[in-house]
Amino acid sequence: MCGITGFIQYDGGPLEQLAERCEAMADTIAHRGPDAHGVWVDPSFPIALGHRRLSIIDLSKAGAQPMVSASGRFVLSFNGEIYNFARLKKEPGLASYPYRGHSDTEVILAVVEQLGVEKAVSKLHGMFAIALWDRKEHCLWLARDRVGKKPVYYGWCGGSFLFGSELKALRRHPHFNGELDRDALGQYLQYGWVAQPLSIYRQVRKLPPGTLLKVPQEYSPESAVPERYWSAKRVAEHGASNPFQGSYKEAIDALEEMLQQSVADRMVADVELGALLSGGIDSSTIVALMQQQMDRPVKTFSIGFEEEDYNEAEYAAAVARHLGTDHYEAYVKPDQALDVVEELPRLYDEPFADSSQIPTYLVSKLAREQVKVVLTGDGGDEQMAGYRRYKNCLSHWRDVNRVPVPLRPLLQSTTASMGKHSWRWAKRYAQEGRIVPSWTRSLGKISHRSCNWTAVAPQQILANKFNHCQAIDQFVPDALVSRTPLSDDAEWPDVQDALLGMLHYDYINYLPDDILVKVDRASMGVSLEARAPLLDQRILNLVWSLPMDYLYRDKVGKRVLRDLLARHIPNSLIDRPKRGFSVPIKGWLVGPLRDWAEDLLSEQALREQGIFEVASIRDAWQQHLYGWANHSELLWSILMFQAWWRTHAKG
Repeated sequence: MCGITGFIQYDGGPLEQLAERCEAMADTIAHRGPDAHGVWVDPSFPIALGHRRLSIIDLSKAGAQPMVSASGRFVLSFNGEIYNFARLKKEPGLASYPYRGHSDTEVILAVVEQLGVEKAVSKLHGMFAIALWDRKEHCLWLARDRVGKKPVYYGWCGGSFLFGSELKALRRHPHFNGELDRDALGQYLQYGWVAQPLSIYRQVRKLPPGTLLKVPQEYSPESAVPERYWSAKRVAEHGASNPFQGSYKEAIDALEEMLQQSVADRMVADVELGALLSGGIDSSTIVALMQQQMDRPVKTFSIGFEEEDYNEAEYAAAVARHLGTDHYEAYVKPDQALDVVEELPRLYDEPFADSSQIPTYLVSKLAREQVKVVLTGDGGDEQMAGYRRYKNCLSHWRDVNRVPVPLRPLLQSTTASMGKHSWRWAKRYAQEGRIVPSWTRSLGKISHRSCNWTAVAPQQILANKFNHCQAIDQFVPDALVSRTPLSDDAEWPDVQDALLGMLHYDYINYLPDDILVKVDRASMGVSLEARAPLLDQRILNLVWSLPMDYLYRDKVGKRVLRDLLARHIPNSLIDRPKRGFSVPIKGWLVGPLRDWAEDLLSEQALREQGIFEVASIRDAWQQHLYGWANHSELLWSILMFQAWWRTHAKG
C-alpha cells in the first residue's frame, strides 16, 4: 500500500525543479508510505512521477517505485495490492519476464508490456490506483480498481495536469486552483460525501471506479475522458439474466469456497497481519476463515463505547474467544472523540461526514501498534442486503405503487407542508420553555419522507434515505444538481427486482464514496493497509446471480452469509439486531461537542463565511437542540465542512 502523485507541467521547467516539486507533493502523503520514497522525471518530456512506499510485499529495493519496465518503455507509480499476481506470473509469456524481485508491481509492468494497458488492467484482481507513463507514445495512463478501494484525484490547473492519491498532494503544486465547487458542496450536504466524479474543488475530479484515463501528449482537458473497463451495472444485469441454478446449500458451498480463496489471496504479505473485528457477520466471517488457514492466533482489534446502545465490543470479544484469536480492544470516551475530531480535516482533506470515521481511525491506530496489514469485513452489507434500510425502502416502494400516479404530487406537497407548520408550533413551545409535543415531531418525520411519493424507481427511495435536505440549494444558494451516479439513472441496471437495483445503487455510490473513503483515509492515516476479501469481484458475480431470497427473506438480509458463518460460529454469538459501526453523535452534539459545534455554526461565523443559507442552518441546529428532529447527520456534514474550511480553504 502506498501513495502516488505527479504532474505533467506543459510549460516545462528544469528537471531539478520538476523533481523538487514532485518530491514536495509526495511528502504531503508520507503517511501512506513512510518506508521509502522515489521520484522519476522524464528527461525528454515535462512529466514527474512520485511515490511513497508502505512495504508489504518484497521489502527489498527491488520493489521500489516509480519502477521502470524491463524494456524501458513504461514507468509505473502504483498504490494497492494485486492479489492474483502470483497466478499471473505463471501465465504464458509472463514467466519469462526478467523479474528483479517478487513484487506485484513488476507483474503489472510485465502484463502491460505483453498485452497493452487496456487489456492488462482487466486482468488485474485487487485494489489499485495506477499512474503509468508510456515513454514511447508520450501519454499518461491513470487507472482505478473496480470498486474504488484506492483513490485517484486529477485535474488541469494553470497549464499543468496534476494527480495524486489525496488532494493534499495536488494542493502542494504551485499551479493548483482551489476554487470551491458549490454544486459539489450542495450535494455533499445532502448525502454526507462528495460523489465521484466530483471533488470539492471545481478544477479537480475523482477517477470513477473501474475506469481508465488516457492523457495524451497534446494538452487539452477535453481530450482525456475516463473510459470504463468494468461495470457493476453489467454484473447486475448479467446476474439477473443468468441466475444461479444450484440449491441454497450449493450457494453456501460456492460462496464459502470463493471466500476461502479470497481470504487466502489477501493474507499474502511479507509482514504480520491481523483483522478488524466488530463482532458482526461480515468481520466475524473473515476472521473465522483467516483463523482456519493460520497456524497461530489471528490478531484481532475492536473499539467499544461507554454508551450501551452503540457498543459492540462485547460481541467482538465473544467471537474472538470462540475462535481463539489474540484480541485487542479499546473503549472510546467523548473527550477522546473530540481529540480525533480535530484531526479529521487533516485525514480527510475533502469534506467527509460519516461519523463512524472516528472509531474507524481509532481502531486503525490500535491495530497499527501490532500489525501493518488488516483484513476487514467491508462490502458484505452492500452486496448481500445487510442494511435495515432495504426493508424500509421496499415497504415505501410498495406504498408508492399503491397510490394512483396523478395523486402522488398532491400527496407529496401535502405531507411536505406538514413539516413546515409543525416546526412553527414546536419552535413556539420551545421558546416558551415548554416541552416540544411529540405530535410535532411525528409530522416532521412524515414531511421528511414526502419526497418518496414522487419517486419513479426504488433507487430514488434509497437515495431519499440518505438525503439530509429536500433540495440541493436549501443550504447552498445557487447550487445545481450535477451528473453523478447518485442522480444519473443511466448508471442504473435494467433489472426487474427492486432489491437488486438498490444493492447496485449502494455498490456504486455509498460503498466507494463513503465506506471505502472512510476506511482508506483512516487506515492510511496511520500507515495501515486494509484489505477487504468480500469485495473480490468473483464474489460479486456469484451473489448477484443468486435468487434474491437467498440474500433476503422475512425482512432479514445476508441470509446466505449468515448460514455460512453458522458453520464456524454458534448462532447465539451473532443472532442479534444490526447496530452498525456508528457513534452516538446525536447526544454528543448536545453534550460534550456542543461548544465546538456552536462555534462553527454561530450566525456571525456563517455570515462572515458567506457560503451558506444562514437561516436554514440555524433552523436545523435549533430543531436538533429542541429535540424536534434528529439532524445529527446533516449537522455533522456542515460541521465537517466548517472544520475542513478552517483547515484548508483558509490555510
